Amino acid sequence: MRNGNLFVISGPSGAGKGTLVAQLMQRVPDAWLSVSATTRDPRDGEVDGVHYHFLTNERFEELIAQDGFLEWACYSGSYYGTPREPAVRHMEQGVQVILEIDVQGAFQVREKLPEAHLVFIEPPSMEELERRLRGRGTESEESIQKRLRAAELELSRKMEYDIQLVNDKLDVAADYLVAFVNQQAETDRG
Repeated sequence: MRNGNLFVISGPSGAGKGTLVAQLMQRVPDAWLSVSATTRDPRDGEVDGVHYHFLTNERFEELIAQDGFLEWACYSGSYYGTPREPAVRHMEQGVQVILEIDVQGAFQVREKLPEAHLVFIEPPSMEELERRLRGRGTESEESIQKRLRAAELELSRKMEYDIQLVNDKLDVAADYLVAFVNQQAETDRG
């Protein structure tokens, strides 16, 4: 059996985290993607337990008080967080637990589980990041500018991560990420 691990994948919006995580999930059979909890209302098509665990404010606050989250934050009046119990249970079963969360959350996880592996996904350049964000065609100019400012802050913390991975060529970046996860899973901790 392989060793269970926790991998935190962070990086700016538009860096390609979701695409790389999808590749990782296809290529690492014992990987499990953690589902975040939130107090916001479900959007059309979102399924409880698949897209998010939708909780009441009261239940979320109970879990905060019980140290039931690896990380949590409040955005726009709604709570978001990573439930601790399923992540720890999967790790104990030898599973590679994947969290796709922001930089702030990554360092909360590191405080609670110092053995977590932090992986920072970065774009090849700020110009490429802007091109990707504009290419989505889903964001206002104000939103794009806000995401670019946030990206600069996130990039300033990348060296605090265990590895930094430039997502320039998707297949190369995915190969590197898969190899890193498999290497950690095979490392003898005895």
